[in-house]
Amino acid sequence: MSQPHVFQESLALFPSAGDDDEALGTPLTGRLPSYIGDHRKRLRERFNMAGAGALQDYEILELVLFQLMPRHDVKPLARALIDRFGDFSRVLSAPRDRLNEVKGVGPEIITGLKVVEAAAHRMARAKVMQRHVISSWDAVLDYCHTVMAHRETEQFRILFLDRKNVLIADEEQARGTVDHVPVYPREVVKRALELNASAIILVHNHPSGDPTPSQSDIDMTEQINTAAQALGLTVHDHLIIGKSRELSFRAAGYL
Repeated sequence: MSQPHVFQESLALFPSAGDDDEALGTPLTGRLPSYIGDHRKRLRERFNMAGAGALQDYEILELVLFQLMPRHDVKPLARALIDRFGDFSRVLSAPRDRLNEVKGVGPEIITGLKVVEAAAHRMARAKVMQRHVISSWDAVLDYCHTVMAHRETEQFRILFLDRKNVLIADEEQARGTVDHVPVYPREVVKRALELNASAIILVHNHPSGDPTPSQSDIDMTEQINTAAQALGLTVHDHLIIGKSRELSFRAAGYL
C-alpha cells in the first residue's frame, strides 16, 4: 500500500454605556424600536442603490443576520463575529465549533451562515464546471480562493480535465490539520483513471496565508507527476492557495 505524504506548511457582544445598540438576549416583542427599523431600512436601501461595495463587511453580515434574527438588533453580533474572525468570508468559512464559541450564536445562526457559504461555493463552482480551463483560468482561481483561502486547516483538491481541457470533475481528496494533509499519489492517479480524465490540476491551501511551497510540496508534486506520466496523464499545474494570492507551480518553474 502506498504511503501518504504530508504537505507542510475583543469580543464585546453587549454595548457600552451610551451606545444605543440593543443587547442580544431576549427577543424584542411587539413593534421593533424605530432606531432599529430605520437602521435596517437605511442599510437595505444603501445595498439596493449602491451595491455590496458600498457596505462594510459587518454591514453585509447584518443583512444576513436580519433574516436569521428578525426580533433582535444584530449589529453587536455582526461586529463581534467580524472582530473574532477578521472579515465576512472568514465568518462564513469558520468551523462550526468556533462559531458556537461566540456568545449569541446558536445552531440556527450557524446553519444560516453555512447556507450562505454553500451558496457562494455553488455559484463559484458553476462558473468553472464543464468549461475550458485555459479560457476560464481566472474563474478557476476565483473558485479555488472561494472554497479554500479562508480554511483553518489544509485541504487537498484535484480538478480533473478531459482531452479538450474541459473541467469534468472537482473533488476533495483529503483534509488535514493546520499545517499538513496526507496525500496518496497512487490514489490520485487511480481516481483520474476512474473518471477517464486526461489531465489534472492539483490544488491545496496554506492556512498560514503564505503560498510559498515547502520542499515537501515540491517533492510530492514530482512524485504525482511521475506516476501520472507513466499512465499517460498530464499534471497541468499545482496551485497553492494563500489568503490573498496563489502560487502556480507551472508559472514558478517547479513543474
